[in-house]
Amino acid sequence: MKFRYTTRGRAALTTVTIATGLVLMVAGCGGGGGDDKSSDSKSSSSPPAKGDDSRDDKESAAPSAASVLAEVKGENGITLAVTSAQRDSGGFVTVQGTVTNNTGEAWVAASWRGDERELAKNGASIAGANLTDQAGKKKYLVLRDTSGRCLCTQFTGGVSEGETAQWFAQFPAPPEGTTSVDFQVGSMPPATIELSEGE
Repeated sequence: MKFRYTTRGRAALTTVTIATGLVLMVAGCGGGGGDDKSSDSKSSSSPPAKGDDSRDDKESAAPSAASVLAEVKGENGITLAVTSAQRDSGGFVTVQGTVTNNTGEAWVAASWRGDERELAKNGASIAGANLTDQAGKKKYLVLRDTSGRCLCTQFTGGVSEGETAQWFAQFPAPPEGTTSVDFQVGSMPPATIELSEGE
């Protein structure tokens, strides 16, 4: 007898639970129309103000300020900036930066490719750059592959007036104890830069 009452009690409890769940579900679905309208009206009635929107656009359009290790000016309005000089595990140093053309005309980096006959294939590039370790009295030239192409940026088509282009160049790494070197290319003045360790 007790077993039968217990089974009936459980069945009744299950039925009540299911019925309650269905009632809540129907109420949730039925009342959703009004909630959707109110949420729609809230979202449509509260767009960001134009002033805030334009401020966000300006902030996202502004380039992130990279840390500049060194900056030099020369060659009739060319500005060269070095933003990174990192040792890599392969035994070389990757130097990166930007060049800005304020010469009043297009600039083709002809004097930056170097004087070596082998480098002539590189066209308008930064192949003639070098690193000088003043303490160790050594100069390091841009690395190149077996066909003489530099491991560096080629400024295909040059840099237009008023524009800034990014560049990179890879060099053999100076000894571990060397923490700073002079970077120089073309007739630009040398720029002393600190070397950082890669990951």
